[in-house]
Amino acid sequence: MGVVSDGRKAAKLLRKALVNRSAVGEVRRALNARGPHPSMHYRVAVYFADGAVNMYQMRQWYKPLAELAHRWPVVVLSRNATGARALVDDGALPVAFVPTVRDLERVIADQDIRVVLYVNQNTRNFQMFRYGRRWHVFINHGESDKMYMTTNQFKAYDYALVAGDAARERLGRVLWDYDLERRTIEIGRPQADHYSGALPYVPDQRTVVLYAPTWEGDRPSAHYGSIVTHGEALTRAVLASSTHRLIYRPHPRSGVVDDEYGAANARIIAAIAAANAADPTAQHVFDHGPDLGWQLSAADVAIVDISAMVYDRLAADRPLMITRPTDVRASIDTHGYLSACEWLYAERAGDILAETDRVLSDPESVTRLQEWVRRYFGDTSPGAATARFHAAIEQLMSEWDRWHELTADDPVDDAQDDAELDDAE
Repeated sequence: MGVVSDGRKAAKLLRKALVNRSAVGEVRRALNARGPHPSMHYRVAVYFADGAVNMYQMRQWYKPLAELAHRWPVVVLSRNATGARALVDDGALPVAFVPTVRDLERVIADQDIRVVLYVNQNTRNFQMFRYGRRWHVFINHGESDKMYMTTNQFKAYDYALVAGDAARERLGRVLWDYDLERRTIEIGRPQADHYSGALPYVPDQRTVVLYAPTWEGDRPSAHYGSIVTHGEALTRAVLASSTHRLIYRPHPRSGVVDDEYGAANARIIAAIAAANAADPTAQHVFDHGPDLGWQLSAADVAIVDISAMVYDRLAADRPLMITRPTDVRASIDTHGYLSACEWLYAERAGDILAETDRVLSDPESVTRLQEWVRRYFGDTSPGAATARFHAAIEQLMSEWDRWHELTADDPVDDAQDDAELDDAE
């Protein structure tokens, strides 16, 4: 068995290497065709070291960053070939492909980057931290109460742009000696100002139910995924109703760890196709597109797992339910919204239509939701979060100017032995 296992691992590594090599060539050809970036043009960079599988972390920032770029030009520093290929194909933001540290240093030397934004905690972020005379700012890829949101890695950044009071309270409760007032800036949820897009169905009288589960997780404390425990039962109930429409948006990593989870996901997708074939007017949706926005604003009620999707929907100020994990080892933060949310237990998943009607018609539930929206995101009126995001970047740029003036005569030495930091393509 050991030989077979080793053989499979070797084959997997070979396939990965071939995919990566192909992606490198495609990215370089595409970028060469576009020509070089104008020198000293970009002031803001987004550092992204991940591959295509984690592109959802970048895509949710496309629209806010594109709007920011009207004031402060933005470029994505992409370290991974498959991630860079996806970024180039999307065409939402300018991309600099920097697989090696030498590539990264060439771009840094050619641009006037003053603020570097990070959407995740990839370990290769550390390679970018070595460059001083610019702000390193964690913007994350979503608001949530997962343990990821209180990692001590926050201290590695000069600043963190957070959603609101709840985020600050969460960090203050967990992190020791972290200067919340100085190092965090509240911006709300700028993405919520872009919750729009063309609907893939014609609206009618049906109640629209969004089911957006997360992946299965890679450890017991993160076993939040509900596709196996809740998903098939609630899907059957919604698909069987002539007065409801299902939008199913599973996490792109669904099934990467657990084959059973992936198989259940495939069965739900097949059930949606079968329901639409039986009744084309139902217009149920399997949504796996890159854009997240219209789903959150169009759905009458959303059913999500413990993930950033909870807070994406919360920012829309619309009714939602959260699946209660069946694994008792799953970590649940009971200090925030999860202490007062509308839980959907696995044994009630088949009764989702009644649960949906209850949430939509209960005025106390609506009032409670609005209170939590304010706590997490502050002012959610159209454009408010975008204005706060832009103001945060303006503040950082002003701080950059101040420090630049104070240290203009100081020598700058970013040099380091490439052997220590460089990495192969």
